[in-house]
Amino acid sequence: MTKKEIIWREILYQATENKKIEFTQKELAEKFGFSLSTVFNALKIPRQSGAIKVGGRNFKIIDSEKFLYFWATQRNLNKEIVYKTNFSNSSREAEGLMPDGAIFACYNAYTKKYDDAPADYDKVYVYADKKTEQEIRKRFPARAGYENLIVLESDPELEKFGNIAPDIQIFVDLWNLSDWYAKEFLLALKQKIFK
Repeated sequence: MTKKEIIWREILYQATENKKIEFTQKELAEKFGFSLSTVFNALKIPRQSGAIKVGGRNFKIIDSEKFLYFWATQRNLNKEIVYKTNFSNSSREAEGLMPDGAIFACYNAYTKKYDDAPADYDKVYVYADKKTEQEIRKRFPARAGYENLIVLESDPELEKFGNIAPDIQIFVDLWNLSDWYAKEFLLALKQKIFK
């Protein structure tokens, strides 16, 4: 994931989960070890679109939903894919066989977090670091056929959320999937994020 996206995720997570809407560029730069210019550049388009408003020393989120849609349209989930294979059993069984360190994403994150599935799904998405990815490859060896087990490259900051991606990450990832059932999950998740 790009540095911009890490910054956007943090801002949107704080706004939607903790109702924090005011930030300073310095605080974000220090938290992630990024330069102030990186943070400034990450805020450029959200500012131009009116999703955030920059004042003297801080900035404020004006429209978190608009900001989330902006991130969703900028996201390139395919760039994050590090491994794909076919798993012939159920997605629930594949979820149960995931090693420690795997972070559930997309449909799997939603169903694990909310114990609900707005539609049937047949794919498993997880984020993994290099070590976890190797373990997944051992448990789910490469097989020809319908690729329904997808491993995405994790970033070090994502691991801080535990073994389920945060709602805003799930949302932007679902936005980028072409499966017919992705829309059902998106609609259900939107209700939970903006309740």
